[in-house]
This record gives sequence, C-alpha cells and structure tokens, in this order.
Amino acid sequence: MRLLLPLVALGLLGTACAVGGTVPPAAAQTSLPPLDAPGSGISVTGEGRVAGTPDVLTVDLGVSVLGDTAQQAIADAADLAARVITILEQAGVAPGDRQTTSYAVHPEYDYSGERQRLVGYRVTNALAVKLRDLQQAGALLDQVTAAGGDDVVVHGIRFDLEDNQAMLEDARTAAWNDARAKAEQLAALAGVTLGDPLSMVERLDPISQPIYARTEALDETATPIEPGEVDVVVRVDVRFAIGG
Repeated sequence: MRLLLPLVALGLLGTACAVGGTVPPAAAQTSLPPLDAPGSGISVTGEGRVAGTPDVLTVDLGVSVLGDTAQQAIADAADLAARVITILEQAGVAPGDRQTTSYAVHPEYDYSGERQRLVGYRVTNALAVKLRDLQQAGALLDQVTAAGGDDVVVHGIRFDLEDNQAMLEDARTAAWNDARAKAEQLAALAGVTLGDPLSMVERLDPISQPIYARTEALDETATPIEPGEVDVVVRVDVRFAIGG
C-alpha cells in the first residue's frame, strides 16, 4: 500500500495538469473566412429604368356568334372572321402579324327559368393582331368593330417595342452604376474599402404597361389610341469584395 499511494497521487496530479494547463495554441486560434468566401463582402441590388415610346400595338380581338344550330353558328362566325381578316389585309397587316389564339364551339343555355333552356350554339374565334402603324390603329379598330357590330369583341390591347436593344443596354448601364454607388456608400459607412465585384446576376422585368398621356387625336371620328410610354427595367444583384 505504501507503494501504491504515490502512484495514485502522481496520476491525479497529471490529470489536474491536463485539465488546468494551458490550451494548445492550435485550439485557441479563431480563423476568419476569406474575403471571397460565399456570403462575405457587400451585396447590393442596382436598378436601371429607361422609358421609351412603343412602336407596336397588339390587339386581342375576335368574333362571338350565336346561332340556332352549331352548323349555323360556325358558318356565320367563319363569314364574319373572313370579313375582319379582309379589313386587316386591306390595311396592310401582314399575315405574320395575325395569329389565331383560340377557337371554341359550345351550347349556350338560359338559366333564368325553373329549368335550363337551350338558347343556341356559340362560336368564338379569337385573333391576336400586331399593328405597326399606331396613328391608324384607332380608325382600323373602328372599321373592324363596325363590320360585325356586337359580334366583334375587342378583349384588350398591349403596347410593345419592336427593338428594345438600345434601351436595354442603357438600362443595364444605369443598373450597374446604381449598384456601384450603393456599394461605395455602404463601404464608406462601414469604414472599409470597396473591392472588386465577386458575382453579378441580371434580372429583366417585363416591359411595363404604358403610362397614358393626353394627346391630340389625329382624327376626331376615330377611337383615340394613345401609346404613352413603356419602361425597360434591368436589375443587377452584385456582391463586392471588401478591400484590404
């Protein structure tokens, strides 16, 4: 027993040294992520917006005919659609600027009484028409609707730009300048130096609906069509490094 006690004490002393001793230098160090690590740096979003005058008008129109029989409705709708297309051709609308978007034949019922009653059969034929002469668009729509009266329906119009490449480049430049300015401000506020861009993602917004402006009608008898302006919008998400 007198030999065991010193050995046990020595073991306890060694354990105490291991627990209370100095932590190895490697375990005490805290490593910082590199400046180009994912998520580090200054991340901003820049926006560029350029307004322009649209040069193309797309009209969603169609015929909607009710007949006593399906065959009659189909024949009447085909005749009316042919008249509408003839008017478009005479106005110089090219075949490539006309596209059928839907066609349907279905029974139509009257539900006002105690029991449903078959009224007839309705045929709808929808067409998307691209008009490039915006000054004559109102007069052309009047001719089309006059050809079919209540059986011609205009569902809506959309303005667009045939070639928006130049506006897109200007909007992209504005978006980059906006992102750079924001990043420089944030770097100055944080007291650091802005480094090089590490990543960049571009996002394009759909061309916005026109902002209508009051304009003088070219022909007081024609339906006024005012193109207004459309916006081309580019957004860029940029992550900059923090300089040394």
